[in-house]
Amino acid sequence: MTGRKTAIGDPQRRRPVRKSNPRSQKVIMKSPVQLSTLTVIAVLVLGAGVLGWRFFSPSLTTAMVKVKVPELSAVALRGQQAFDANCATCHGPNGAGSDKGPPLVHTIYNPGHHDDGAFFRAANQGVRRHHWNFGDMPPLPEVTDGQIADIIRYMRELQEANDIFFQPHQM
Repeated sequence: MTGRKTAIGDPQRRRPVRKSNPRSQKVIMKSPVQLSTLTVIAVLVLGAGVLGWRFFSPSLTTAMVKVKVPELSAVALRGQQAFDANCATCHGPNGAGSDKGPPLVHTIYNPGHHDDGAFFRAANQGVRRHHWNFGDMPPLPEVTDGQIADIIRYMRELQEANDIFFQPHQM
């Protein structure tokens, strides 16, 4: 040491240089200030890596399926507006799915497996998870039966444009 007296909590206090072997290089101990600076730098680098991965890797919020959007009827256009306001947050734009909910433009939701009544029940009562690894769908009491009918027409027109038609359900 230098002979200067320092308090135990003094940030200027440095640990002594210790020689591990006269033939080897000196082992220099880092001060608490240097260690905390290195910790901050490591956290920043790790954070930048996570952000880079999140922004430059394929997004989970991207569509699960590619949806061809046809020219829609007047009823389906109303359904599209209602869907965008109430359903797209989870089911993605045009029912293509997202990281929060499954695609509705999918063969599982063909009218032979999920008839229009299933969509009404899902919106009115909610539905337990059964085809996908998403959570249960909560009921949507703010969506009227008229809006649900329009949304169903919108989904059915999207499904038909994407070659999804009635297929009898088989267990």
